[in-house]
Amino acid sequence: MTTLISSARRGPRAFLCTVLALAGLLAGCGGAPQTGTAAVPETVRLDYAYYNPLSLVLKQQGWLEKDLAKQNIKVEWVLSQGSNKALEFLNGSSIDFGSTAGAAALVGRANGNPLKAVYIFSKPEWTALVTGPKSGITSVAGLKGKRVAAAKGTDPYIFLLRALDQAGLGEKDIELIPLQHPDGRAALEKGDVDAWAGLDPHMAKAELEAGAKLFYRNPEFNSYGVLNVREAFAKAHPALVDAVLRAYERARQWALQHPAELRQTLADAAHLSPAVAARQLARTNFSVSRFGAPQLATIGAAGDVLKKTGTIDPAVDVAKTLAALVDPQYVNKLAAQPVAAH
Repeated sequence: MTTLISSARRGPRAFLCTVLALAGLLAGCGGAPQTGTAAVPETVRLDYAYYNPLSLVLKQQGWLEKDLAKQNIKVEWVLSQGSNKALEFLNGSSIDFGSTAGAAALVGRANGNPLKAVYIFSKPEWTALVTGPKSGITSVAGLKGKRVAAAKGTDPYIFLLRALDQAGLGEKDIELIPLQHPDGRAALEKGDVDAWAGLDPHMAKAELEAGAKLFYRNPEFNSYGVLNVREAFAKAHPALVDAVLRAYERARQWALQHPAELRQTLADAAHLSPAVAARQLARTNFSVSRFGAPQLATIGAAGDVLKKTGTIDPAVDVAKTLAALVDPQYVNKLAAQPVAAH
């Protein structure tokens, strides 16, 4: 704790270095996964999400099922409609692996959800502030006093808070309408709300099919897409965490090599037109899978704003919480053992 406090006083660079060291990302700080002693589970449960195209590839291709069948382990897939739902499923042990935004995972960990972030599935620009084609809202300042839809506990909600904060506003300056992402889009299109903190593919669909306008975009306020595992599961079954991440890495390589097929996979799974799927993927980068300084800085910066707005307790130590959240040992092993897409 003393180290964290002193590093914060020395400035952002020292603070980030402390987080890196605590997370085991600096040279010499990595460790081998713990050896599990629990009985092998009958089923490994993962979520799939339309904001996580790699999960759709993995579900479609069946690579993980084939791999785990060698151990007589089945795979079960559960749909997550947003980071908040994935966190809810993880906290309730309904799934073992869940897809969330990095900032949402930080909120979950800060609020006592025992999860570990073990892999980055994308660097997306999956959220922006959206309004209807005739609203007249052109800036964040224009949201004052307006009805704004957002799904609490998700990256779009956190994005909204950060955008408001940057404009000198807060949640109290708007009328927040808490709606899950598809319902937020529907409310915007019906005129029930003035603006919406959108999420792809719903945002791309509203943009292309209903003339919605993305009036505030900031890619740097979009936190990375991360795959989380229940901490208890990881401790008991580290080899299965390795297996899931190998499958994810195979899906990532496949996605990079097969853009047309990836677009079709997303369109089919989410019932999108090819144009909407293409718009979402144009805003999605699959080149990064490991945690490093940029990823931690982005998630940590969101944590600072969330403390300021009261979304997480002001007493929470963001650096310590982030270090407890991120466990890079599994994805770092993948770097030493490249996975082919086939």
